[in-house]
Amino acid sequence: MEDQRWTTARVAVLVARRFHVRFSDAQIWRILHQMGFTVQVPVHRAAERDENAAATWVKEVWPRVERR
Repeated sequence: MEDQRWTTARVAVLVARRFHVRFSDAQIWRILHQMGFTVQVPVHRAAERDENAAATWVKEVWPRVERR
């Protein structure tokens, strides 16, 4: 699966195509920051995660692993 995050390089390409102006990645970062945009980090959690199973594992299995 291709990475879907917006990087400064991708934003720079979009700006160049749309407005016919080129900015470096550093300039794009500065502009976005001045506009109020912040770095967004995706949550790395499986969609099919079973919270009950995870809690059980932490409670029952992890202490045995930790003692080794």
